[in-house]
Amino acid sequence: MNATDLRPHLLAFARHPQRPETQALAGTIALAPRRRGAWRAPVAGLCANELDLLLLDYFPAAAPLRPLLHIWREEAEAEARQGVDEFDDLLNLLLSHQTTTAPDSRWLAHAIATASMADNHLWQDLGLPGRVELNTLMQTRFTALKDKNSGDMKWKKFFYRQLCEAAGVLICKSPSCANCCDYSHCFGAET
Repeated sequence: MNATDLRPHLLAFARHPQRPETQALAGTIALAPRRRGAWRAPVAGLCANELDLLLLDYFPAAAPLRPLLHIWREEAEAEARQGVDEFDDLLNLLLSHQTTTAPDSRWLAHAIATASMADNHLWQDLGLPGRVELNTLMQTRFTALKDKNSGDMKWKKFFYRQLCEAAGVLICKSPSCANCCDYSHCFGAET
């Protein structure tokens, strides 16, 4: 079974397949083989036990898929993380903005950080149908972070801007987004 086939199976096994949380977890897990290196884990940073709990909670009938997902996790853990990456900083940003401290909010923070290591728009790397579902997920699970993104900046750019501001690193070319020559790269349609 390849990644393209896995997402519909996970959603078929899901308790609540229409929820953005379920779709984001299913997409992150299913798209693991398309990510590079250590990010090929179904959900990076989750140990085998946590991955099992996630599957049991969100995809209770997915027991036949567990061996495959554990193989992916073990293969990804064997990969060295290359150079400097921002996974841990991004994960901490998300965890510090959880709306609740429920275990699945932690799993979602790991999934979002994992998907952020891939190359497309975040909603695509989470396997969501569109940006609307991502905004709903962020509003529900990371409300304070969603509120900070009042201008609806593209999520990966917004995360990195938050990390750079926290580190005291100036990344923007202009003191205000409205006056910036890169405005269209940070805001606007994601196709």
